[in-house]
Amino acid sequence: MMDRTLLERRHPFARAVGAQSNMWRLDWVLLVAVAALCVIGTLLVWSSTRTWAAGSTGLVKKHMLNLAIGAVLCGLVTMIDHRLLRAYAPVVYLVTLIGLVLVVTPVGTTVNGSHSWIMLGGGFAIQPSEFAKLGLVLMLAMLLAQPAEGTDRPRALDVVLSLLSAVVAMGLVMLQPDLGTTLVLAVITASALIIGGVQKRWILLLAFAVVVAAVAVWLLDLLEPYQVARFTAFIDPGVDPRGVGYNSTQSLIAIGSGELFGKGLFEGGQTTGRFVPEQHTDFIFTVAGEEFGFLGSVTVVALLGVVLLRGLHIAKQCDDRFGTLVAGSIVCWLGFQSFVNIGMTVGIMPITGLPLPFVSYGGTSTFANLIAVGFLQAIRIREQSF
Repeated sequence: MMDRTLLERRHPFARAVGAQSNMWRLDWVLLVAVAALCVIGTLLVWSSTRTWAAGSTGLVKKHMLNLAIGAVLCGLVTMIDHRLLRAYAPVVYLVTLIGLVLVVTPVGTTVNGSHSWIMLGGGFAIQPSEFAKLGLVLMLAMLLAQPAEGTDRPRALDVVLSLLSAVVAMGLVMLQPDLGTTLVLAVITASALIIGGVQKRWILLLAFAVVVAAVAVWLLDLLEPYQVARFTAFIDPGVDPRGVGYNSTQSLIAIGSGELFGKGLFEGGQTTGRFVPEQHTDFIFTVAGEEFGFLGSVTVVALLGVVLLRGLHIAKQCDDRFGTLVAGSIVCWLGFQSFVNIGMTVGIMPITGLPLPFVSYGGTSTFANLIAVGFLQAIRIREQSF
């Protein structure tokens, strides 16, 4: 019988699926959970757009194309040694900053009150702020990965550079203005600092700066009128049920009407009648609640929980600080964004315009989320190779 090692050397396919291939080092639980969320999201996008999108399947086809492109990007990133990403982190970060700068020039386009997009033609557009999340994750991980001599804490200079990197990115995003993404970038920054083991005074300083910035934004009236209206509706959804409180009120009606088992796919009255605005993007969880019911909604939450737990496991098992920082920051990013998105549909968080990871319709957000999964898998592969 031919030696197994010799067989794998001779046949490329055998090498690809052999016992020593990277395929067997992947976190398949993570991949299955992400794939399940993408499938559910596709069904929900189809249901929420079929009555008004061109040809009834126009947007869902585009969504499936975005998922396919995202899957390819995820696979390509998975094959990269994440230590190589450390070397190119400043380049990635700089490219994302260039994108953010272009957005606030005449090149950018306003959509739903936010000047966050660059139109590419053919109905396609990119949102650089989504890629800024990836760039900031890599940049902070690179800066905080090298501890000061004789300690396990980052050097003070690296902490200052990290905060400066975050402030520049958040400042450019706020110019759009995009409060939701700015909050995500702030969470990524805070999580990287905590995971990196910075001294408590830095965390307290960051918290103080956030409070001061929030007060300044409010007192100087820097928020757009629609953003103020969203906070007003969150505090009291009944203040204007046909105006600023409309989204929150209709969202609760849609989710509550699904009861335990839901009305069935394509059978939701709120969804079919388009009573909830942006139901294929920011409010897609209302489609799950109405058509799949409480059990379907819990399934979505559980799958997101699996993704976060597997990400935490990868961060915990990683044998270098850079990988741990990248994985941990990604988990905090996805966890915070999921909590805010679901929270705003059930009335426990203000509306911020953040999509639900792996479920909501979107191009750039889908790419960023799946690239993040590729980062996790790249770290996992190296971890399993030792």
